[in-house]
Amino acid sequence: MPQTLMGESNRRFLVKWFDSFVWLEYSKEKDAAFCFHCYLFKCDFDKQGKAGSDVFIEKGFKNWRKGPENFRDHVGQVGSLHNKATQHCTDLMNQKQHVETIVIKQTDQARVNYRILLIAALDCTRYLLRQGFPFRGHDESETSTNRGNYVELLKFLADHDEKVHAVVFENAPRNLKYIAPNIQKELVNSCATETIDAIISDMGDAFFSILVDESHDVSIREQMAVVFRYVNKKGQVIERFVGVQYVFDTTSSKLKEAIEQLISSTNLSMSRLRGQGEYPQAYYVHCFAHQLRLALVAVAKGNENIATFFTTASSVVNIIGASCKRRDALREQQQKDIMKALEIDDLEMGRGLNQETTLKRPCDTRWNSHYDTLLSIKTMFHPVVKVLEWIVDDVNQDNLGEANRLLKEIQTFDFVFHLYLMRFILGITNDLSKALQKKYQDIVNAMMLVQRCKQKPQSVMDDDFDDLLGQVSMFCSKNDIDVSNMDDLFVPQGRSRRKAQKITNHHYYRVDLFLTIIDKQLVELNNCFTESSTEFSSLNGITDLTEKLVNTGRNRIYNYMYLLLTLTLVLPVTTASVERAFSTMNIVKTPLRNKMGNQWLSDGLVVYIEKDVFSCISNANIMQRFHDMKPRRQQL
Repeated sequence: MPQTLMGESNRRFLVKWFDSFVWLEYSKEKDAAFCFHCYLFKCDFDKQGKAGSDVFIEKGFKNWRKGPENFRDHVGQVGSLHNKATQHCTDLMNQKQHVETIVIKQTDQARVNYRILLIAALDCTRYLLRQGFPFRGHDESETSTNRGNYVELLKFLADHDEKVHAVVFENAPRNLKYIAPNIQKELVNSCATETIDAIISDMGDAFFSILVDESHDVSIREQMAVVFRYVNKKGQVIERFVGVQYVFDTTSSKLKEAIEQLISSTNLSMSRLRGQGEYPQAYYVHCFAHQLRLALVAVAKGNENIATFFTTASSVVNIIGASCKRRDALREQQQKDIMKALEIDDLEMGRGLNQETTLKRPCDTRWNSHYDTLLSIKTMFHPVVKVLEWIVDDVNQDNLGEANRLLKEIQTFDFVFHLYLMRFILGITNDLSKALQKKYQDIVNAMMLVQRCKQKPQSVMDDDFDDLLGQVSMFCSKNDIDVSNMDDLFVPQGRSRRKAQKITNHHYYRVDLFLTIIDKQLVELNNCFTESSTEFSSLNGITDLTEKLVNTGRNRIYNYMYLLLTLTLVLPVTTASVERAFSTMNIVKTPLRNKMGNQWLSDGLVVYIEKDVFSCISNANIMQRFHDMKPRRQQL
């Protein structure tokens, strides 16, 4: 029996009538049918003196037995009032026939002028985004001498292009100047959205992994950065930054929710996720760079003498870098040493050598940066001593006591030995640290580097200690530092001599320091890079292999092998790409821009970091995206 709405058994409105007559509306309260189209545009009936003459507009139709027949009569022939009303409804739903558009009655010239204005605004947006510059100014009023980068750049374009000058600012329609803050944000969002769409399009239906890390920005807001890692259609490993999200809680559950929200906004399927996550198909890989840092920190802080050495080295960098005068004095003394070495022909020449430099400050989040710090102290040791002496001799200088203590500590055989020893230890891991910072590093190559890094400490022999001791002795002699006799008894500083173990200097420096530190380094590397995390170490050269398979078309023939290779390649190695995003965030969100909104910040970072993708996106696509956001007063 046909489905009915209500009414007596012999007079019922059938639901199936809705399928044949889309304009039909049924009022349950009045038990009557109406024409929605004619009701909306009944003014047309009024003009022809027929208002209320059609029962589908005022009283409602109730003759259910003759329903379809009367419905067709109401529709009438081509040109009927009903068909005209239906056309009006169609035009209303069409953006280009929108009421506002019809009222504007735009001319062809107005459309051309609008495109010139929009392209000029987009060019300004592109430039500022690529450079990471701020858009807004402190005072953007017409009387201001600096209205902000966006407005000032638009003025510059107008001054150098007559066509732009004719359509911007006072020459533009009053409500269509396109300099308002919300317009700037919408243009930026259009650029960022098109950039992300291009990245997603490049991914296709490939498997991907995510690299996630969190850090606070300049306004002390916790931000989570997300990077997608995938193998593109050419067989190349790609890592792309897709945005930052503000997270008020950094628990795993909250981060998981934020990740799922971001991935769903890109229309990606979580079933394609590999590499990291809480999903059955995911394979978690701890950041290799972080594991290396843990190993180095364990060595540096696990031995009291090494820990004391790094404290002293950091104090030297801090006290000399505390003022511009001390830095200038360091550079001046360095130039004097270079000129003196040139006079006696005792200067090593070569590209990159003998350049003006300063002491490099270490970073605890990148522990191998201490390697560069030690190199700079070694290279500039004599200028450092001279600056510390200058601080001690000048009673008006701050930190006089600290400078005097450091001057005594660094001019000892013990300090120099630690300097050369830690330079040797950190030098072993330096190549690995640099390799792990590469953007597209794959897990197989990373594991090969880890294995080589492990092999170096194992191959250390007595000859290495003798070479190290010889370098230390030569450095001490050059800088007038007393060289300890290796056959004398070792005298520990700050300890009771009666309770001290009776060992020679040679035993202390070789066994207690050199061999002990190297052995501890090897143990920590083995602990951080366990066998379970190195199961891919037997593979070799998979990145080149995948590209070769794609270039020759054999990825379609050996599709399962290619799938296995791509799954291996998407496994992340380090979070270096994410950490670079945080470094970039300090460029985009500065102390003067510390009130940037979350979306504004994320959009700016996406375009700034993925410049190569953004550069390939046409203005036409961005402008269309901009217009699809909401109805505009002018049409493209």
